[in-house]
Amino acid sequence: MRLLRVTLAALVVLVCATPAAAQRYSATRKGDIIELVDKVAEMHVEVVADMSNAWRIRVKGHDLVRTSETLEDFRARPGYNGMPLLAPFANRLDQTAFYANGQKYNFDLELGNVRGPIVSTGYVHGSTLWEVVEFKADDTGAWVTSRLDFYKHPRYMQQWPFAHTITMTYKVAGGELEVRTRIDNLSAEPMPVVFGYHPIFELPDGTRNDWTVSVDARTHWIEIPQRLPTGETQPIEDFFKADRTAIQLKDYGLIDDVFTDLIRDANGRATMKLMGLGKELHVSLGPKYRTVLLWSPPLQAAGGGGRGGAGQGRGAGPGRAGGPAQPPAPSGPFPVDPADGVRVAPAAVPLPDGATPAGKGFIAFEPMVAITNALNLAHRGVYKELQSVEPGGSWEESFWITTKGY
Repeated sequence: MRLLRVTLAALVVLVCATPAAAQRYSATRKGDIIELVDKVAEMHVEVVADMSNAWRIRVKGHDLVRTSETLEDFRARPGYNGMPLLAPFANRLDQTAFYANGQKYNFDLELGNVRGPIVSTGYVHGSTLWEVVEFKADDTGAWVTSRLDFYKHPRYMQQWPFAHTITMTYKVAGGELEVRTRIDNLSAEPMPVVFGYHPIFELPDGTRNDWTVSVDARTHWIEIPQRLPTGETQPIEDFFKADRTAIQLKDYGLIDDVFTDLIRDANGRATMKLMGLGKELHVSLGPKYRTVLLWSPPLQAAGGGGRGGAGQGRGAGPGRAGGPAQPPAPSGPFPVDPADGVRVAPAAVPLPDGATPAGKGFIAFEPMVAITNALNLAHRGVYKELQSVEPGGSWEESFWITTKGY
């Protein structure tokens, strides 16, 4: 009888303990938002369902990515907040056309979703055409998967005539956020893969002038001031004049540059780190992400440049999102003179005496499948690592975000 009581007691403990263990992760929907939670790590990820954009990512109450004050503001002006997907192509093209499979495709500028003379960042990052496939949690994590049926939308296909779908999954597990992307090519021809993401990161303490960056990359692509590569490369240390694992942001002005030859760990991941005042934020790229773009404007004085210098760099040049409207006029290749290439990172300009910084500043570690202007540089034989998906095939890869010291 005593043995029976002990056995029953053990079963009660097991039954009670199992739900508690299973409750580490949750995935819940509240209106437009699907929230993924890792209770142990205190990680909360809020994904706008019809945008497949993680507009808020927090660990222990601290924001990891730049976001809007309210969801309504984010929807109205998503910009580069949250986790914007830059597709079907990321970054810039040197003309209002691109090459794929030896064929030239001209953009229809009258549609309004592509502008010249330097075309930039694709046109799906504010899309509300995503459909949720599933959201779920179990003992391995919590995730939401969404799909954009690109091929169903004439305005998309007019500019990028490769029928495909994009499937995106956000998953939290073990204190880590994974962002997984899958491209399924429904076309009868190979489809080049040149998309990327544009998350903007910040630390909870200090400002850009207190932060250090580590970059797992060997090579810097020299660019002209309009941020188009010349085709020349150099070691990353020659650009920063510093150890690539100890780049102090306070020493530099605008950084808006592409790096390749990523340095991988045993799992094939290359990791970028933002470090400062005892806290670290890591972004690790899977093997098919061949490029990382770093963007970090310097701090500006309050009243002179918005959130920590956000008015500089992106949106400030021709073809950048957020710039003034331009009449639809086709343009040939923008002239790129190697003599204009920027070979050394610009030095910081101190704020005026007594000036207060406008915000804390930030840095974007942008996972990119290929370099800037990859499509057209590959056609010219300059870029050798262009990836494609065969007809009926798929491309899939992830990057991961983790923290230390939070």
